[in-house]
Amino acid sequence: MKLIKNMVNYKLNVITAKDLMKYAGEFNIQLTARQAEKIASFLRGKNFDLFDDNVRSNIIREVAKITGPKTAKEINKLFIQFTK
Repeated sequence: MKLIKNMVNYKLNVITAKDLMKYAGEFNIQLTARQAEKIASFLRGKNFDLFDDNVRSNIIREVAKITGPKTAKEINKLFIQFTK
């Protein structure tokens, strides 16, 4: 499990706007290129632990500021699938 956790967190911490747009398309999440760039800039290099509920909650709050609550809620559902 630790290997998977490390892989997920690593991907989160090096994600690009292009990656986010690809995942948004795969999971039917409405996301603009500008929003994807802002989210990627926020996430990149911060060493967030997506498996920590408090950290994930803080990430979602920041994403909601960028995308709005509806999109942030969809992204949170996706995060929860990755971490459970």
